[in-house]
Amino acid sequence: MIEVSPDQLKEAVESQHGGEATFVQSVPIHEEHHGRTVWNGAVQVYDLIGQPDGATRAYAWSYGLPDGKRRFIAVLHTGPITGPREAVRAAIVAEQRAK
Repeated sequence: MIEVSPDQLKEAVESQHGGEATFVQSVPIHEEHHGRTVWNGAVQVYDLIGQPDGATRAYAWSYGLPDGKRRFIAVLHTGPITGPREAVRAAIVAEQRAK
């Protein structure tokens, strides 16, 4: 799996959600559904200042697409999203619903 730099993910957080992001840590996440791996990678955690909705934290990661491009995911720490694992789960659900 090709990883991108925290700076690239910082840019994704800021462009998708606004505010100024500061890298905090990288958290390894392995998520399974019915015994099948649906995500295995690092989620970068960022503190946010000045985010328009008032969020003070965000979680970001990326993955490669079949056409060689990358998809950048940035999820705010709001409501039921209380950590990187919940952010991954919410993104997986959202992508499945969009299909």
